[in-house]
Amino acid sequence: MRAHLSDLWWFGIKQAWACLFGAVLLALILCSYFFWPADALIARYDFLFLSALLVQVIMLAFRLETWDEAKVIFIFHVVGTVMEIFKTHMGSWVYPEENFFRIGGVPLFSGFMYASVGSYFARVWRLFDFRFSNYPPAWSPFGLAAAIYVNFFTHHYFWDVRGLLFAATVLMYARCRIYFTPNGRRHSMPILLALFLGAGFIWLAENIATFGKIWLYPNQHEGWQLVSFSKLGSWFLLMIISGALVSIIQKPQAEPKGP
Repeated sequence: MRAHLSDLWWFGIKQAWACLFGAVLLALILCSYFFWPADALIARYDFLFLSALLVQVIMLAFRLETWDEAKVIFIFHVVGTVMEIFKTHMGSWVYPEENFFRIGGVPLFSGFMYASVGSYFARVWRLFDFRFSNYPPAWSPFGLAAAIYVNFFTHHYFWDVRGLLFAATVLMYARCRIYFTPNGRRHSMPILLALFLGAGFIWLAENIATFGKIWLYPNQHEGWQLVSFSKLGSWFLLMIISGALVSIIQKPQAEPKGP
């Protein structure tokens, strides 16, 4: 029991450490929501953008992230910003405040929220020494990730094939397990469970961000409401995209078989 409690403790500590970038962003969001002065010299979104940029520089300077990880995180930023521009244009959500650093009506800070997911994924992979069993062929996660990303756009005009994408995800990863080390001993869980848990934490972070009025869904204009549980599915699919992108630098390796 003592060993299991120790592993659970270190699991939480390492998870929190892997979330460093995202945790700092959420802290900045809440602090700026409660304390940002109305007559500030720069807009709140611009402060968040410059702060996120500084955090990224600090993490690289102190080697909390590698340059290879930073390159992938930059891809997250670009991929996320493109989707934000499209989604706000379609009215899926809005950014209620004005600012200078924006493109297509979307604050550049928004890309860092996607980048924080990339940062978490890259760091947690390294910190826990992820290995896998029954991992799908190397090309298939990229094909699935591309289909998921395209559907985020096309479902506004054509059929939403999200159900098929969920089914494809289950078929692809049903037998796959992820192995990790919290504190010296190896543990494992079904990768689908790990992806769902990750999506759940992102959903919680999304509720914090919308409470801080970083962006608002249509049902939140008259007052904050809990983000729909249906968004868990969106974040679950985003985890597939995240895993594919991070696997560019963190090549999935098989867990060695025991004696």
